[in-house]
Amino acid sequence: MGELDGRVALVTGASRGIGAATARALAAAGAKLVVTDLAEPSELAAELGGLSRAQDVTSESDWADTMAFIKAEAGGLDILVNNAGLFLMKPLLQTTLADWRKLHAVNVEGVFLGTKAAIPLLAERAGKWAGGAAIVNLSSVAGLVGAAGAACYNASKGAVRLFTKGVAMELASTGIRVNSVHPGIIDTKMGAEVVSGFSVLGGMGENEARVQAAQAHPMGHMGQPENIADAIVFLASDRAAFMTGSELVVDGGMTAN
Repeated sequence: MGELDGRVALVTGASRGIGAATARALAAAGAKLVVTDLAEPSELAAELGGLSRAQDVTSESDWADTMAFIKAEAGGLDILVNNAGLFLMKPLLQTTLADWRKLHAVNVEGVFLGTKAAIPLLAERAGKWAGGAAIVNLSSVAGLVGAAGAACYNASKGAVRLFTKGVAMELASTGIRVNSVHPGIIDTKMGAEVVSGFSVLGGMGENEARVQAAQAHPMGHMGQPENIADAIVFLASDRAAFMTGSELVVDGGMTAN
């Protein structure tokens, strides 16, 4: 018996990295998966015995269609993981308004739209579970501390952090818990973008930048997607029944420095 047996979970941005690892971890815990991304992650859905859709998280109509699909095909929703996101590392004076808007459309508006769209379905079934229904929003250590060259990314992930807390307070009496996860640098394609940013901004080679990225964590290495997926499964489960508005930091000690 899995601890998430009987629950339906939606993971956005599920094609790779943390999203794919999270989908696999939730499925291993017993949840029925719905996975979405800009390009439909049908192979992952087939692997997990779940459902898939192409979805643009910046589109309000796409969110409405996804909720209708979940209601019709899965019967309801118990867990939402707002994982889809973009990374940007660029000096502020080189950052365009278009860069800012694209980043915030996905990282902030996508979380806003997803949370708003999912609340009715989550509320319908929250009473079935000891820990209620769960929303988990992917923020970052960049939502906790600043980084040179990442001010716009800092702003987007800081917005997710405080949006999570505000919504958690609003929904506390409904049985829907809302928490955020704050990864350090994770060994994924997005993590490689962080390393490339270190390389360009620091005027160093990729190998040196990768070493620097690893050493930014007191544990001496970057994290793996599964480290974040495990934290998300915990927040989605009844083990986190008394947690809402919390920020779970999974960063190898990076922000304890």
